[in-house]
Amino acid sequence: MAAVAPTISTAQDAAAAGMVEIRSLVPDIDLEIRYAGSDNFVGRPVAGYLGAGCYLHRTVAQALARVGRELRAQGLRLRIYDCYRPVRAVRDFVAWAADPDDQKTKPRYYPTLDKSKLLGDYISPTSGHSRGATLDLTMLERRGESYAPLDMGTGFDFFDDLAHTDSPRASLAQRGHRERLRAAMQREGFENYPLEWWHYTFKPEPTPRTAFDFPVR
Repeated sequence: MAAVAPTISTAQDAAAAGMVEIRSLVPDIDLEIRYAGSDNFVGRPVAGYLGAGCYLHRTVAQALARVGRELRAQGLRLRIYDCYRPVRAVRDFVAWAADPDDQKTKPRYYPTLDKSKLLGDYISPTSGHSRGATLDLTMLERRGESYAPLDMGTGFDFFDDLAHTDSPRASLAQRGHRERLRAAMQREGFENYPLEWWHYTFKPEPTPRTAFDFPVR
């Protein structure tokens, strides 16, 4: 089904949008907001990211906090790569995908795909992230006094069928880690996007027809 173009809210900050920063509920959560820096598929900070915050609608953030508490009891933690994403960031992605001359991140992020094929299943002119109920994340496992990422089979934002949540190309252990994350998220109302093991949306969404464009700080 084609995405429905949302109404873009005039809210100028998270509070006006009804969102909270996840650290207000989980102060020590592991944030690695990739689009605020250069460690991402466009190779630079993305439009709209003025900082490395994670904003979500309050009910979504509360559900995520419950997931985190459950996993911590099992020696696991969540690492968040992206939460709310401004509309201007989505437009930045689309413009990047339409530029055939910029191929510097191809070896790491889309080695088997022609860049033009990223538009559609992977990069869309609208994104659930802009509605404040979608996030990208992985799990960390306690190893001694610290935590390290579990092996999920690919890195974040790897555009390839190996990153499909149920990819038969992933090893048994990797599929097990993906399923453990999916089960924990599903118990609190999050639904996985099958093409990306890291991508989850809370259902029902608080504002399914409204997107936001205030900057991430």
